[in-house]
Amino acid sequence: MDVNEAIAQTLREEGVEYLFGFPSNPLFDTDSAEEAGVRSIITRQERTAVHMADAVGRLTSGEQVGAFACQHGPGTENSIGGVAQAYGESAPIVAVPAGYDLAKTDVDPKFNSLVSYQSVSKSCEQLADPEAVSETMRRAFSSARNGRPRPSVVEVPKDVFYTDLEEEFEYTPSKARRSGPDPADVETAAETLAEAERPVIFAGQGVHYAKGWDALKELAETLEAPVATSLNGKSAFPEDHPLSLGAASKSEPGQLTHFVREADVLFGIGCSFTETAYGLTMPETSDKTVIHSTLDPTDIDKDVVSDHSLVGDADLTLTALIEELDGRVDEDRGRADDVASEIEEVREEWLAEWESKLTAEDTPINPYRVIRELDETVDKEEVVITHDAGNPRDFLAPFFEVTEPLSYIGWGKTTQLGYGLGLTMGAKLVNPEKLCINVWGDGAIGMTALDLETAAREDIPILSIHLSNFEMASYDTPFGGHWADVAEGLGCYGERVEDPDELGAAIERAIEKTEEGTPALLEVITSKETELSRPDLE
Repeated sequence: MDVNEAIAQTLREEGVEYLFGFPSNPLFDTDSAEEAGVRSIITRQERTAVHMADAVGRLTSGEQVGAFACQHGPGTENSIGGVAQAYGESAPIVAVPAGYDLAKTDVDPKFNSLVSYQSVSKSCEQLADPEAVSETMRRAFSSARNGRPRPSVVEVPKDVFYTDLEEEFEYTPSKARRSGPDPADVETAAETLAEAERPVIFAGQGVHYAKGWDALKELAETLEAPVATSLNGKSAFPEDHPLSLGAASKSEPGQLTHFVREADVLFGIGCSFTETAYGLTMPETSDKTVIHSTLDPTDIDKDVVSDHSLVGDADLTLTALIEELDGRVDEDRGRADDVASEIEEVREEWLAEWESKLTAEDTPINPYRVIRELDETVDKEEVVITHDAGNPRDFLAPFFEVTEPLSYIGWGKTTQLGYGLGLTMGAKLVNPEKLCINVWGDGAIGMTALDLETAAREDIPILSIHLSNFEMASYDTPFGGHWADVAEGLGCYGERVEDPDELGAAIERAIEKTEEGTPALLEVITSKETELSRPDLE
């Protein structure tokens, strides 16, 4: 057995189902991955392959780790952006890029992944010793699986791939472990929450990774407290629940801003509280008590100073808080109805301000009308949806209501155009029975649209909604193209929609195509809408 075959075996033993990437890499070239039982999926560019691997980890709550491989040199140079995106969004992947032959690995100007990927990976090693395959790959997977999920990189020099092992190869897969918060911190936090008059819970992506959805709902109902989520955490709490405030982002629902402003205690669970234009806009906290619970202790007091903190798995933390609150709060505190009524009142006022755009009959079509049609047409129990960077994110996040865990892939710690397509294709592989949708604009489709051919070739029937206004956001950048025709040329179903009254029927036709096994692109000709729901700026 050579190193290449041994690595393929580690992938299989670690439960990897798909190896995404672009040749030349021995894992593809020799069919070693396929022979080990790992399906190889070749994309039209490296970045999309990383994005697909990224989705696998996020939509399985880290139980599966997506794997990626590529060529030395240009392959690794092209891939670094995708790995950086996964790092920023806390997605677990294991990347196995090829490197130059060992003797030339440090010779200028050759690209060295061991050096270059360190700033965008949780662990980064070069496999120089063939006998170290087992321990090196186990470290990579263990790093990706444990603690804060992030990419691991193992660069393998070309000549090392083909080196025979001297010893019989054996591999013991990595294990995922959880850790909980200090009981003393739990007691303090529970006491603070029990005494709060207007507590607000802010839930992040850590709730998804911990599968803490039920515990989050139980805590909210116990405290009779409203729940907001981060963009990455959207769908961690059902947005049709009376206590839901929606998701914080560059654009957000009016009720979210209202309650965060009025809160006396803000409890962040499974979140980083990172300062970003696409996250929670923190109000003045001098009159608030901030409790910060996160798996990664480096987030504590990084951007937001907390009064109390808990470090540990979100589900273990939520469960511990619920147990500690038993006896501290009455079964019915008597404020749930009042809180729900206040949420609904503010929500209705906010929606009334946007109703004319959400129901607009104008042509070109208002993009908010597209989101409303999507929201009313798709089955919320059977959908996974994601946005792209820029206005598609800002239109979708506040106005598309999600009800099921992991039905929305939110992102924004970094904002690479074109990320959404790969995420949606990865989502479809994880959830073949669900309708998987990406919403993107002119800038994003120009970056990665050729990978619609990957969706067609690999039988990944996604629905892609292109909001086409022939420019990128408000940058006054003129773009062109008839993307429905492009989609048809790439083996997909393509349809251009120009009449708002045809939107619902067009969406249903496209969904039918995906159910028949064909990827579909709807190119919707939209107005140059720039107004966003930014209550925090009012």
